[in-house]
Amino acid sequence: MIHFDKVSKVYTDNSIALEDVSLSIEPKEFISIVGHSGAGKTTLIKMILAEERPSKGRVFYESTDIGTLSKTQINDFRRKIGVVFQDFRLLPNKNVYENIAFAMEAAGRTDEEIEADVPHVLDLVDLSKKIWNFPHELSGGEKQRVSIARAIVNQPDVIIADEPTGNLDPLNTYDIVQILKKINDLGTTVILTTHNKGVIDSLKKRVITMENGRIIRDDKEGKYVI
Repeated sequence: MIHFDKVSKVYTDNSIALEDVSLSIEPKEFISIVGHSGAGKTTLIKMILAEERPSKGRVFYESTDIGTLSKTQINDFRRKIGVVFQDFRLLPNKNVYENIAFAMEAAGRTDEEIEADVPHVLDLVDLSKKIWNFPHELSGGEKQRVSIARAIVNQPDVIIADEPTGNLDPLNTYDIVQILKKINDLGTTVILTTHNKGVIDSLKKRVITMENGRIIRDDKEGKYVI
């Protein structure tokens, strides 16, 4: 589904973010990307989202070369990908229902679809009772569940979870990882970046380890080894 073909990225200050990276991510796969700060994880994610273009090489989504997409095509393409951030990025003046509905409205969904789908995704992340609460009334774990619900409500092919447990305690971390596994079991590709050794070791899924812009390990059922 996603393929990096000898991709390098050099920024204007001559810093090398990626160097000769080749990588394939299959449909319905759960893959974790680990590495110290500056290893290249963020640039790799930005390449998938078409936020950065390669200096060399190409990034494909199915048969599409992401680097050749126009602005209009990029907007359509990004609807295939849901993103979960470490800092939640919820709209503070909207309640849980409205935060998720807003993502659906932006994708052109109808009022009937919104009314049907928002309760469904909140049930999936075990947050139905908080549907009318505002972000300031939620715990960190609850905010992240809303963020996940918002990311999956438009039924993307891929979920990118970028350090989704970075601000959470161990119990909430466990809950979030279980939800991501459930989403993957339902057929969505999940790409996780994390520094959390416990999360990686418990998943027993494929682990890509990066260092200085290169992939130094690719383990089918990996552990956190840095």
